[in-house]
Amino acid sequence: MREQTEIAVIGAGVVGLAIALELIDQGHEVVLVDPGQPGMGASHGNAGTVAGYATSPVGTPEVLRSLPSLLFSRTSPLAIRHRALPSLMPWLLRFLRQSLPAAAARNSRAIAALLTGAAEGWDDLALRVQGAGILQRRGCLYLYDRPEARIAAEAELSRRRALGVEVELIGPERLAELEPGLPPLGGAALFPGATFLDDPGRMMGLIAREVLARARHLQLRAERLTRGPDGVVIEGPGLHLHARRVVIAAGAHSRALAAQAGDRVPLDTERGYHVEWDMAEPLLSRPSCPTSRGFYFCPMEGRLRVAGTVELGGLSLPPSPHRVRKLVEGARAYFPQLGEPDRDWMGFRPSLPDSLPVIGPSQGGAEVILAFGHGHLGVTMAPMTARIVAALVAGAPPPLDIAPYRPGRF
Repeated sequence: MREQTEIAVIGAGVVGLAIALELIDQGHEVVLVDPGQPGMGASHGNAGTVAGYATSPVGTPEVLRSLPSLLFSRTSPLAIRHRALPSLMPWLLRFLRQSLPAAAARNSRAIAALLTGAAEGWDDLALRVQGAGILQRRGCLYLYDRPEARIAAEAELSRRRALGVEVELIGPERLAELEPGLPPLGGAALFPGATFLDDPGRMMGLIAREVLARARHLQLRAERLTRGPDGVVIEGPGLHLHARRVVIAAGAHSRALAAQAGDRVPLDTERGYHVEWDMAEPLLSRPSCPTSRGFYFCPMEGRLRVAGTVELGGLSLPPSPHRVRKLVEGARAYFPQLGEPDRDWMGFRPSLPDSLPVIGPSQGGAEVILAFGHGHLGVTMAPMTARIVAALVAGAPPPLDIAPYRPGRF
């Protein structure tokens, strides 16, 4: 298949879809290249939170201090598949450096900048695709099992407040008023302005429908990029596409393409899991994260989703039954009435050691733009990333300083 286009967007997850829609709305011809169904990877299997409050990187001094116990505990929210450890070592060494105090503080500021206006960005995007009813603004909770844990969280929450996050520490009585279905706990942090999608898959479908009504989708795998005098040729099995500009937004599958474009990016893969129980009435009214266990309870349309934890294990290993069991056990610790889940899922998050995405022109030439590596915040950061990429294509100043996310920072 030999085709031509003005702009090729490689990757049809939430970031690629948001970029494609922004470019189409600005009058550009776009072809979407992805071997899968648009929006059906990690973009539909996540916690559904528009987490404008999530300013902390994965790597922090606190994580660094507790890393041995995190790695060797069977109930830890962080796990490494031992078979993947040799290939992960370069990434892990960078992660350790990025967990030091100065680096973590710098990364937190850069994350906060990308999160600016996240809820409003989703309000606008949902209206454009007739999906406003999927957005729920009921806030989000971080749950603390004991009062001591709630008190100990104050310092970290103060750092978030300094970055513009609205958060309130609440005691057990106020928590019981908000979520009477929970067992007695030590309190919570309430992020009152947080938004969530009560059906991420349905939202992805609406965005994809809008994009595909106005752009072509080549359901093929991009494997090679070759620059030429008037653009880039994208090739793969059955694929030969010439584009004047290319946006690499293929999430966890972006590293090899970025290398061919001239950018050595230390991208690796976090494997995210969820389990779901179908139910007519939700057990909670808003996303709630038991901080001791590192997952989210996510009330969704017709079901409860329990999603989260971090497993470093690459793209090729099969799902871990242990991680699924731990999610089920963790959920039953709060809701003992839960039976066997109706389904489970595993997907791939693109993860960088500093918890910052790569957004910006390729070092090999501005005809290729990189936009991947959003980790846990792909849904949250997608509208802002789309605005940045559209500005770069137009030759206009981006809506914020993109130096912290530049491909050459490594």
